[in-house]
Amino acid sequence: MIDFHTHTVFSDGELIPAELARRARVAGYRALAMTDHADSSNIDIILKNIKRFAKKHGHYFDIDVFAGLELTHVPPGLIGEMVEQARESDAQIVLVHGETIVEPVAEGTNLAAIEARVDVLAHPGLISDIEVKLAAEYGVCLEITTRKGHSLTNGHVVALARKYGAKLVINNDAHAPGDLVDLDMRRKIALGAGMSVAEYGQAEENSRQLVQKLMKRS
Repeated sequence: MIDFHTHTVFSDGELIPAELARRARVAGYRALAMTDHADSSNIDIILKNIKRFAKKHGHYFDIDVFAGLELTHVPPGLIGEMVEQARESDAQIVLVHGETIVEPVAEGTNLAAIEARVDVLAHPGLISDIEVKLAAEYGVCLEITTRKGHSLTNGHVVALARKYGAKLVINNDAHAPGDLVDLDMRRKIALGAGMSVAEYGQAEENSRQLVQKLMKRS
């Protein structure tokens, strides 16, 4: 398994990077991005700490660890600038906290994130046809999430991704140990969202391809 959306104590997660890496490996994960909630106030702090861990200790855990960010509740007009700042700070992966229906995310966030060509748009909620079509054109991955609440619109995301050929990846948005679902539950959530077995397999292949892309940024 591969997951591009997890949180540590450097935002609102419960685990330090070492424990997150260890628990993820035991749960069956082979690659993990640590993507704490970020805005202009903490981009450098998060990346400095996660990169230090990955460089000094990451190889001991038999899991590939990538240092990234989830830009969260950033005003849409600033998202492009913040994505650029994250890239300049050597973030290996950049996510944007999409317009989930269970949080008051500003309208326009999904579109701004896609136009900024983020790697993954997290839990994009009731994303529009135009936005999904643009995500397909720009190669932005849309997230199918195993996290409660955010997962309520997974079926909508799957349907539009199928219609327009957008790439999907499956993430858990882990904040605590119990969020690290095993392979069986991961698969069931994907199929329950309306994915076919072939589409589930393609989503996992999309994750493998993104890992190869991130490796080149290491």
